[in-house]
Amino acid sequence: MTYDDLLHKIGDFGKYQKRIYFFLCLPAISCALHKLAGVFILAKTDHRCQLPGELNNASYALPINIMNMSYPFDYKLDHFSSCKMYDTNFTETYYSSNIPANHSINCHRWIYDRETFQNTAVMEFDLVCDRAWYKGTADSMLMVGVMLGSIIFGYLSDRIGRKNIFTISVWLQGIAGCGMAFTQEYWSFTFLRVLVGASTSGLYLAAYVIGLEFVSPKYRMVVGVVIQMFFSVGFLLTSAFAYVFHNNWRYFQLAITIPTLFYTTYHWFIPESVRWLLTNGKQERAVKIIQKVCRVNGVDISDKDIVEILECDIEKKPIVQADAQPKASFFDLFKHPVILKRSIIIMLLWFVNSTAYYGLSWSTSNLGGNQYLVFNLAGLVEFPAYTFLLLTLNKWGRKINISGFLILAGLALLATLAVPKTNTWLVIFCAMMAKLAITASYGAVYVYTAEQFPTVVRNMGLGVGSFFARIGGIVAPYINNTAEIWVNMPLVVYGGLALLVGAWSLVLPETLNKKLPDTIEDLIDMSDKKYKPVLTNEPATNGDTNKDKDKY
Repeated sequence: MTYDDLLHKIGDFGKYQKRIYFFLCLPAISCALHKLAGVFILAKTDHRCQLPGELNNASYALPINIMNMSYPFDYKLDHFSSCKMYDTNFTETYYSSNIPANHSINCHRWIYDRETFQNTAVMEFDLVCDRAWYKGTADSMLMVGVMLGSIIFGYLSDRIGRKNIFTISVWLQGIAGCGMAFTQEYWSFTFLRVLVGASTSGLYLAAYVIGLEFVSPKYRMVVGVVIQMFFSVGFLLTSAFAYVFHNNWRYFQLAITIPTLFYTTYHWFIPESVRWLLTNGKQERAVKIIQKVCRVNGVDISDKDIVEILECDIEKKPIVQADAQPKASFFDLFKHPVILKRSIIIMLLWFVNSTAYYGLSWSTSNLGGNQYLVFNLAGLVEFPAYTFLLLTLNKWGRKINISGFLILAGLALLATLAVPKTNTWLVIFCAMMAKLAITASYGAVYVYTAEQFPTVVRNMGLGVGSFFARIGGIVAPYINNTAEIWVNMPLVVYGGLALLVGAWSLVLPETLNKKLPDTIEDLIDMSDKKYKPVLTNEPATNGDTNKDKDKY
């Protein structure tokens, strides 16, 4: 009997597991709040050059004749320039002449439209015009932090335990998040966003793994998807916090950070992962936790039986000599044409899903309409996406879900080119359809990746895919910045990428209920003979059907 068999005996997903799983899902809300807060903290509002003699708190709105005499008209963007003003003396005589100056200059001070947001970091740090790319950099650096956090905390969680990493991440998020609220200049603000991004990786990673390792294989897909739904809850709460604290971004930042400190109480009632304890020779602690699980779940099993099962599980693990067979390396992902093709497509799948998911989530303000309403719609569509995924992933297969949803997202985004500029809500509808499709595709890409690679390089394949997902998150803010040139540019870029990679991924084989290869030689052989159906009732992926922890 193995540890998975023991889980089945004491409760696959019993009362105890459900209780701790609920609490472990809550950190996903905090991760969403911090990852999406930039939509409102760094909200860009309409702005114009501050005219000579104007006070800093002057009204943004000016009569049309004053605008016409003060700012050149930008025919590309179809409105008065936000970054240039005429080079002239703005006297009463000049205004009464009704003849605009023939030369303009760049401005260095701005008046902002404070009707929706009275204060944002963009306003305080003047991240507009020539400094507009600084806004994208702030979001990109958050994702750099996410990437560093997934690498560093992923490594440390296997060394010092998931629970310790959880606690460290809570304090890091609390300190860095509160520190952001008091920064007085841009670079300190951006550095702290890197730390916040790293903390979201550690927090989500530890909570996800502890929850996953306490349930039996047949429940892991459900557990993996439901925790993502809590991320979607955080998506909706982000706009609620932003609406309440729209007067000052600093209060908003404090409001989403302070509740994180509640998770420090987890130290007293959330257990360490039993699998980690067993792997690191801490059997006594593992037995105590299992005893508590049995008591809460109402299962009668003696301590002696628990110890015997755990010892048997440890003894059953094969001990392979280091020189028994050569270890696979990173370069094995690219050595043979069969695995090279899969590696390239998988990397692109992760890159496109991440780029489009975060790009669409962060660019809701570019779509028009009420910013809070559109942002909420982008969060709401995630629930039917995940529900649909739960119902179809093990029925229709992985390939049709991922490729189909990517193609649907690409078509929906490119369809915005045919929508008249005046029809704002049709553009929003197309963008929301794409967001739903991208969410579903992203939710399935982890399991599809794990099943595409042989055992010897499976973790490497997942790691490379995750790395390209982080790259996608880093470049997404800069793609969104292209809206300064053409408002539809980000949607076209995301749509083109989704359509191209979605169609290309159709060449990958379906892996649902198929025997998975153990070596690269097996993969090459199976690619010639096509996949053979699994003859046993064992799940092909040992139940790990949705470890989408790298998404968050």
